[in-house]
Amino acid sequence: MNNPMGQRKIIGGTILWFLLALILGASGLTLKLVPPFPQIVLFGLVLFLLLLFWFSCGFRRSILNVDIRVLVGVHLTRVVGFYFLYLYSLNLLPYDFAVLGGWGDIIVAAVALVLIIFVPVSSNKGPLTYFLWNLVGLIDILFVVVTATRLAIANPESMRELLKLPLSLLPTFLVPIIIFTHIVIFIKLYNILRRA
Repeated sequence: MNNPMGQRKIIGGTILWFLLALILGASGLTLKLVPPFPQIVLFGLVLFLLLLFWFSCGFRRSILNVDIRVLVGVHLTRVVGFYFLYLYSLNLLPYDFAVLGGWGDIIVAAVALVLIIFVPVSSNKGPLTYFLWNLVGLIDILFVVVTATRLAIANPESMRELLKLPLSLLPTFLVPIIIFTHIVIFIKLYNILRRA
């Protein structure tokens, strides 16, 4: 980032947000949420980030100055898919969510690591490769959210693990950031292609 003050504000705001999400999970407040309120919280946070991006020039400029590999690096957190598989093995999460969504997240995280290490965005096929990964990653996370919503509405107990720590951080912190970074990556790739 070119703006150290903007960088500090974003880092500080992210840490504060994380701490609030942690407190909500640790206090058990997230366990009191029944569908569709977890989904409303998740999409409300995505909407907040998008509105902040749209209306705050400083925030938008700071975010757009972040190296695309850093934004892709956020998606390395999607190795949480292994934890989904573990919880499925204990019969704590349903197959459709844990196995299908878990493996999707693991693959997206693995390809993100390959991109960061081996594919410069400035290379000939870089923008297209990042675009395809970003598209697949966005489809995967939306599939996971839709599946979680469908299962939670049909049987709220089946998705109860998502409302306990550490997984309560997904709807209240991580998934909104993941969806938001996918959108920012598309914008950055569009700007790169427009300049080419």
